[in-house]
Amino acid sequence: MSDRIYDRKWKWFAIGGYILVIGIFLFTNLVPADFNADLKKGVAAYIVLRFLIFIFLLFKDSSFRKKWRTGVLYFDFFLVIFLLLFNAISEWFFWDEFSVRYNFIAVDYLVYTNEVLGNIKESYPIPAIVAVILIVTTAIFLLIRPVIKKSVYAPSTFFSRTVIAVVLILITLLNYVGVKEEWRNFSKNEYANELAGNGIFQFGNAFWHNELDFFKFYKTLPDEEAFKIVRQDLLNKNSTFTTNDVFNIERQITYEQPELKHNVVLISVESLSGDFMKALGGEKNITPYLDSLVSKSIFFKSLYASGTRTVRGLESLSLGLPPSSGQSIVKRPNNENLFSLGTVFKSKGYITQYIYGGYSYFDNMKQFFSNNDYDVIDRDALKPEEVHYQNIWGVADEDLFTLAGRTLDRNHATGKPFFSQIMTVSNHRPFTYPEGRIDISPDNHVREGAVKYTDYAINRFLKESLAKPWFNNTIFVIVADHCAGSAGSVELPVTGYHIPMLMYAPAIIKQPMVVDRLVAQIDIPPTILGMLNFSYKSKFLGQDIFNLREGKEKAFISTYQGLGFIENERLVIQSPVRKIKQFKPNFATGSATEERVTDSLAKKAIAYYQVSSWLFKNKRYNRN
Repeated sequence: MSDRIYDRKWKWFAIGGYILVIGIFLFTNLVPADFNADLKKGVAAYIVLRFLIFIFLLFKDSSFRKKWRTGVLYFDFFLVIFLLLFNAISEWFFWDEFSVRYNFIAVDYLVYTNEVLGNIKESYPIPAIVAVILIVTTAIFLLIRPVIKKSVYAPSTFFSRTVIAVVLILITLLNYVGVKEEWRNFSKNEYANELAGNGIFQFGNAFWHNELDFFKFYKTLPDEEAFKIVRQDLLNKNSTFTTNDVFNIERQITYEQPELKHNVVLISVESLSGDFMKALGGEKNITPYLDSLVSKSIFFKSLYASGTRTVRGLESLSLGLPPSSGQSIVKRPNNENLFSLGTVFKSKGYITQYIYGGYSYFDNMKQFFSNNDYDVIDRDALKPEEVHYQNIWGVADEDLFTLAGRTLDRNHATGKPFFSQIMTVSNHRPFTYPEGRIDISPDNHVREGAVKYTDYAINRFLKESLAKPWFNNTIFVIVADHCAGSAGSVELPVTGYHIPMLMYAPAIIKQPMVVDRLVAQIDIPPTILGMLNFSYKSKFLGQDIFNLREGKEKAFISTYQGLGFIENERLVIQSPVRKIKQFKPNFATGSATEERVTDSLAKKAIAYYQVSSWLFKNKRYNRN
């Protein structure tokens, strides 16, 4: 800090400099506004404010300016200390929720500030946390306050300040250039690797790399070889390729039986882990209704979710593609006009819909579904008096199902068959729901309560649907989008991806059964179409499990960077940079034993992810 800028000799240079910069921002396009016009205006406003402060201080004496600078420094240091402590507490809560350092999820959450701030407010004792942070911040500030004041009243020379600044900049640059992100991955225990990271660095790394180019960061095969492997694996008894083009995976799917124009209602349930159900080992009795449906349905016992977030589940259930490296296709640019489950249903004359209990701008759902053959219906379609309860994520599931029931009635009135996907929201922190519905109070804010409430809402919806004229002609598919948690001591614990699915249609499914074959979440779209005997041209990389030859079962599980492939009780994991490992997983405990990589299995794992990435990147997964 120096008073030199206010000297008669220098003040005109400062005034001229401010006016020049303000003029550049306001009256030229030298600093482009195309990226973000509001950001440009904000920076210009800041510079104008600084200029006004400069003019104000210009007419004050040196003593006043020193007091001013001292106050500004006090405020700045207090704010920085507070933010650092607040970040430390935030990291702790983030770890408690996800068992990792900041990653893509934290970056995503910044985009959806309204939902996240509302969720935080409803989930944590914010006033108490902020009060404690303020107390600790004040204590630290009082300790360093004399040093701050001394820097104003006994300033160092310009030369010494320059040396210190240069040294700090060099240290920062050396850290940025010399410290490699992969150094933290020193252990076979993922918890240890995560703890070795730095939260702020991990956040920045996730921000800059939330879309991973498969061909840059993962081991690959020659494209032609990858396509040959996948095409060979996709061949099935009821499918033939429509062309000999090796880079085309389109098949003609044919069923001998006549097509069935049943309605399909796909209920994708938020965070429904397999072990929540008694049928899959759960002991808490929090899904009594879903458990009662097992003996009346086709129940899938060995189904694995593609990822750990809703957008991963939506990607799989709509596109039938393995999970993409980095961000889900649902949230990527250029994700319109893709081949989807909605595409096939629409080609068969169906009404196709995505019904969501929150605002569909969240997670880019509206943009994605509305551009890929679905009509989007969200909480805006509900009248205020129809909402019994809501939190920041959306309306209570019972209100969502009220909206769904009304929508399905309207569909039936048109005389057309319908395919409607319903996405629940209640099983989400802060785990709140209407009072008096179940025997767990919403005041407890526990996941078990939210799961049991969603089970109650599904029960109520299906029982109300019994009286509807469309019920007997409808197949209900109930499946999780992902598990409630996927953390473990290994990179991809298979138990963290194990989810349930039921196909329930008492008037249609005459022989309930338990399917114990390995099933991938991307197999669900073609399996649903197979239930209807639809003949169609398919680009899905998933397959109809009921027409799949024995021994060809597979599943895909992933984080944002780890891409897993399960086949024949082996798990292959690909990760940056071009790493590949093979494990024998324990499907009961989630642990895994590393073993030698099998060349043929590794190639198949690489091929599926590579072909999926190639198709999307080259716009070859677009609908015809």
